[in-house]
Amino acid sequence: MLNLTLACGHYDRTEALRDGRVRPDGIRLNCLTLKVEETFWRMMQYREFDVAETSLGGYVVRRGRGLDDLVAIPVFPSRFFRQSCIFVHGGSGIDAPEDLKGKRIGLPEYQMTAAVWARGVLADDYGVRPEDMEWIQGGLEDPGRLPFEPVQPTGIRLGFAPSDRSLAQMLADGDIQALITARTPSTFDPGTGRVRRLFPEPWKVERDYFDRTGIFPIMHTVSIRSEVLDEHPWVAATLMKAFSEAKNLAVEDLTQTSALPLTLPFLTEHAYQTVETMGDDFWPYGLESNRKTLETFVRYMHEQGMIEHRMPIEELFAPSTHRTFRI
Repeated sequence: MLNLTLACGHYDRTEALRDGRVRPDGIRLNCLTLKVEETFWRMMQYREFDVAETSLGGYVVRRGRGLDDLVAIPVFPSRFFRQSCIFVHGGSGIDAPEDLKGKRIGLPEYQMTAAVWARGVLADDYGVRPEDMEWIQGGLEDPGRLPFEPVQPTGIRLGFAPSDRSLAQMLADGDIQALITARTPSTFDPGTGRVRRLFPEPWKVERDYFDRTGIFPIMHTVSIRSEVLDEHPWVAATLMKAFSEAKNLAVEDLTQTSALPLTLPFLTEHAYQTVETMGDDFWPYGLESNRKTLETFVRYMHEQGMIEHRMPIEELFAPSTHRTFRI
């Protein structure tokens, strides 16, 4: 039995791995439940874990630099539409995406996956390019944050917030005019309008985006230390199978009517509506079922100056996970 440590967030789709209902063949998992920022920092700076949830943006930056000490499998524990995560200062005069041009935009890290997707959507749908703005990196709530995989894209005005200022407070004070963030800033207050969302009805915008593109943005993947795979090449496909089984159990629970698995009164209705909109496999794992989404993300990474070449997505994932067996 191979002992491996997995660091991952707390999700319904990974809970069966944590509680032991799903056990990867031949592997005993020691599961650590951590905030993603901690997991990313410790894995990408120090490779502390055998397997870890990994920022897709940070991982693609590493692969673009020729680093192969981490190898991903096409498992995506975090996905999210990011139009709802663009916030603006109430007095900034920003009423439409085009108004972002010429403004100072905060974000925790330039290569942060959520920011890559948001910038890509702004460029594709509204003609607002990264070079049109000035970008300020920093801690959302804690001043002094540094990128775990820093980049310096050519032609982009990119700097850092003062070491004693958080981005949330800078937005509220008007020192930055907008903010792209995966987490809702503490200063967001719909009642006062001091900090508001760029899109007043963002979920309608996000549904329209999916209807037009078929893309459900991927935020995180799962990576394995390369030496683990060098010694045990069977681990990649085995873990992918286990993650898939755990996700399937979580999806089945969404239409469970004996007792709601989540504290959401209309969960079952929402689940059926999601299937109607996005199809039965609305949270797909695997390479081919995510090809368009992954190729779009790699294009964004290249267009935004973080990788020199648009690499084939096959190069990002362990070869044994590109296809799976059929019965």
